[in-house]
Amino acid sequence: MTTVPDRPAPAPTGRPPVVDRATWQAARDELLVREKAHTREGDAIAAARRRLPMVEVDGAAEVVGPDGPVPFPDLFQGRAELLVYHSMWYDGAPHQGQCEGCTFNLWHLRDAVYLHARGVSSAVLTSGPWDEVAPFVEFMGYAQPWYSVRGAEERIATEEGHLSCYLRDGDRVFLTYSTTGRGNEPADGTLGLLDMTPYGRREAWEDVPEGWPAAPQVGSPVGGHGAPICWYWRSDADGNAAWGPTSRPVPQWTRPGATPVDTLGRHAPSH
Repeated sequence: MTTVPDRPAPAPTGRPPVVDRATWQAARDELLVREKAHTREGDAIAAARRRLPMVEVDGAAEVVGPDGPVPFPDLFQGRAELLVYHSMWYDGAPHQGQCEGCTFNLWHLRDAVYLHARGVSSAVLTSGPWDEVAPFVEFMGYAQPWYSVRGAEERIATEEGHLSCYLRDGDRVFLTYSTTGRGNEPADGTLGLLDMTPYGRREAWEDVPEGWPAAPQVGSPVGGHGAPICWYWRSDADGNAAWGPTSRPVPQWTRPGATPVDTLGRHAPSH
């Protein structure tokens, strides 16, 4: 089962104007000037990021992985730098009830081969108990190393939903950078690709021309009112953006056994 519908989607009503190739090229060249300025500003911000100070964290802190407790410096795997993503966790929730946003981020971070080639290790942290986390990791098919940091969050200065960078000097470990929210977007290549398309991400906050397809309206997780949400968070079995008892984080529909269920399982049912 996948998130690709078995029927073609109807053609959206809004479309860009049709022009000749020369007119298109002139408009494209004008936008390219702004794109290049954006790239140069991004380079300047990255340069400033490299000049940030750092703070020492507890290199003696232990985290729990498939082989039991290990010292935090072991996550560097002998390299000098470490990039981690701290995935949110709902205690006691089944796979489909875990964080849809974190699932989205982690789906884009499955292969670290190019990070390793540049001397950077990567790992996923979570505050969930390891006996709950391990089956989820197996179900999702994640290849990256996962560790439970429950009880050690403050000691290693990590927070849920954050991408963080660490530097190791022997047994000493330093936090150099951390970001969250839209700061995580460099990890999510899908979003950058969608930004190149005429209809973009189809999220409610976007600036789009009049007549463009609206962001999906789905049931609120707390009430019954329709509300626009991020398209990628959850979907039903047909790939439609949805938030309800039979929806899942989108990547889960590619996993064996990911069938519609009766409840997200995050909270006890009300009576």
